[in-house]
Amino acid sequence: MKRLLALTAAAFLALPLTPATASPAGTPGAPSAGDPYFPGQGNGGYDTRHYDLTLDYDPASGRLTGRAAISAQATQALSRFNLDLADTLTVRSVTVDGRPASFAQSGSELVVTPARTLHDRRGFSVVVRYDGTPAHVLDPDGSMDGWIRTADGVYNANEPQGAITWYPGNHHMTDKATYRFTVTVPADRVAVANGDLVRRTSKGGRTTYGWNAREPMASYLATVSIGTFDLTDRRVGRYRVTTAVDPQARGDATGFAERHPPVLDYFSELFGRYPYSSTGGIVDHAPEVGYALETQTRPLYPRVPSESLLAHELAHQWFGDSVTPTLWRDIWLNEGFATYAEWLWADKLGTRTVQAAFDEAYARPADDEFWQTPTADPGGPENLFHDPVYDRGAMTLHALRGATGDDAFFAILRAWAREHRYGNADTAAFIALAERVSGKDLGALFDAWLFKPGKPAQ
Repeated sequence: MKRLLALTAAAFLALPLTPATASPAGTPGAPSAGDPYFPGQGNGGYDTRHYDLTLDYDPASGRLTGRAAISAQATQALSRFNLDLADTLTVRSVTVDGRPASFAQSGSELVVTPARTLHDRRGFSVVVRYDGTPAHVLDPDGSMDGWIRTADGVYNANEPQGAITWYPGNHHMTDKATYRFTVTVPADRVAVANGDLVRRTSKGGRTTYGWNAREPMASYLATVSIGTFDLTDRRVGRYRVTTAVDPQARGDATGFAERHPPVLDYFSELFGRYPYSSTGGIVDHAPEVGYALETQTRPLYPRVPSESLLAHELAHQWFGDSVTPTLWRDIWLNEGFATYAEWLWADKLGTRTVQAAFDEAYARPADDEFWQTPTADPGGPENLFHDPVYDRGAMTLHALRGATGDDAFFAILRAWAREHRYGNADTAAFIALAERVSGKDLGALFDAWLFKPGKPAQ
């Protein structure tokens, strides 16, 4: 979730696309994944498989020292390739398969030329050593994104383009990988990341935290958040729940860990098994940020979440994190689904029915700007986190539920989560699945709710 209270336009990071040129010794990988909303994001020529990130951070100076060891597989004979990394960080060395490689930094691109051509379909390893003072970026909607410094550390939220601010990688959501984080901070700070806590050791006034994210993850969902957190890691019901709470939020966060299992149990009934080995959340004191984010396994909140926000971010673990869109224009598959899950949870608690939530959203007059943005393509990166993506996306699902009936509707959601687990899928794939499971022609419904501007008839 990244819906903001106030939105302003801002420039976003992008590099012009340049065609790959042929070479007898292979060809360069494309400098972009080709997403029209963020044309400088991601790269071609290889698939990443694993990131092993070793970070040392000093909150007082803001200085970060990093080593990124990346395992990947070439998808072509590769003479050179790009990694995404902001130029606020200085690369000191790059090796490919243990051999020194040539490299150059330009804007948000790190261009690597290995000593030898990388063969198609063969695995290779890259090690990048770098350092500097990370700085957040401004997104097209005016929000901060990436390595956001706080009074005691870092609020590390990376949707849609912030991962470039703190580690090199293939930073488009279609190139998922597993992660291992080893983060060293002063002993009075805590470093929290995705996955399972596997190490915590102290020496010489500094503490090192190890985290292992065993399930594939899009880079915008990665986090290393740092602060004076109260860290807990324990079993609660059927789940390993790991929470980090800023001391300023301690009083309001009583029972925070215990709030997770009831939501997860209910969503597991509706959507299928919870897809990760642990769960939990990071509650920071970051009022200047203005949004929460569904960072994988451990959502990030700028304050203690309400019941609806908790449900929203936990629903994202199925819809957005495990099943991730193919292009940014399909973001309704994240936000519309998580918003509908909010409605379902409120209905379960007896605070508001799903139909009442739908009716409230539908009550907007037909000439309201809300109805002018097609849900399945909001028009550009500045509109990714506006109301139509969230509310009209959820309304689309409720309209689908009405057209198919409850049994078929929830079978569709379970099949979506199961068939695309840990992968990527787009709107066309969801429509095809809905028609296959329901046995109905749903073209007119989806056309009205997803693709056409204007208020659909009920």
